[in-house]
Amino acid sequence: MLIHIHPDNPQPRNIKTVVDSLRKGGVIIYPTDTIYGIGCDIYNTAAIERICRIKNIDPKKAQFSFVCSDLSHLSDYAKSVDTPIFRMLKAALPGPYTFILEASKEVPKMLKTKKDTVGIRIPDHKICQEIVKELGHPIMSLSLPMVDEVEYYTDPEVMHDTFEKQVDIVIDSGIGGLVSSTVIDCTTAPPELIREGAGEWEKLLG
Repeated sequence: MLIHIHPDNPQPRNIKTVVDSLRKGGVIIYPTDTIYGIGCDIYNTAAIERICRIKNIDPKKAQFSFVCSDLSHLSDYAKSVDTPIFRMLKAALPGPYTFILEASKEVPKMLKTKKDTVGIRIPDHKICQEIVKELGHPIMSLSLPMVDEVEYYTDPEVMHDTFEKQVDIVIDSGIGGLVSSTVIDCTTAPPELIREGAGEWEKLLG
């Protein structure tokens, strides 16, 4: 199903349709402030396994991110962070960053890395925020498989044609970006840049 949702004024009815699908174990392709992502409910193991099959990856080796609506989820899914780290998160989020933090016991075992960490992402995108608010907890997120054809992961209609038999909903809110989020590991001292992406990381780590 291809659903059109306005990026600045998401229609509540359409957001509800997406969230109802997530609650039933649905897999969605959705926009962020960087590239389109593929996601599901963090508590639905079958949906997570479906995404891993789509991406052709081993769940134990996947780098999952939690898409949150704001920093209030931080204490639920990450162990307490010290004041300088919290200040950095507050300055950067919402924005095009993924922060790797120590996972709390609330993080489903399947989504923890071997290092017991979790990636936290708060995109500066109204649709993401509204979906998470309506759902009541984060969605699990991975990037779409990247290929040479740019339209394959930027144009929602092409994504729908490609993935319609594998996912339940593709959200169309216009053409997506080309650059992934910047990934910063906050479990080391000082924090370490893991992947340079859309965020201006020099300001944060400088």
